[in-house]
Amino acid sequence: MTEPELSALRERAQHGDASAIGELIELAAELGDLNELRRLEDAGNPTAADELIQLAAEQGDLQELCRLSDSGNATATDQLIELATELDNMDELRRLADQGNTTAAEQLAELTAE
Repeated sequence: MTEPELSALRERAQHGDASAIGELIELAAELGDLNELRRLEDAGNPTAADELIQLAAEQGDLQELCRLSDSGNATATDQLIELATELDNMDELRRLADQGNTTAAEQLAELTAE
């Protein structure tokens, strides 16, 4: 897709064209464009949020998952716990457990028991 085509697609999306929004999300996910997905997620698009979470998890992007989790996205929190567990990131699990997340507390207990 050329830059002018992408600009036109973004403009259509900004004007509420649902098919343009869908195309933009799909393209951003295919290209691994976290910035585009973040922009769409920030605009309140739940599909963009889902794609952003999936991409951040695949890329091991704890920071992005933390940002989404801290904004209240439960799916991001689940992915964050999963990734932190895989990485043996006790600090992140402890932070989530301290916030009252029982799954993080359980994972932390399992990892510290090993």
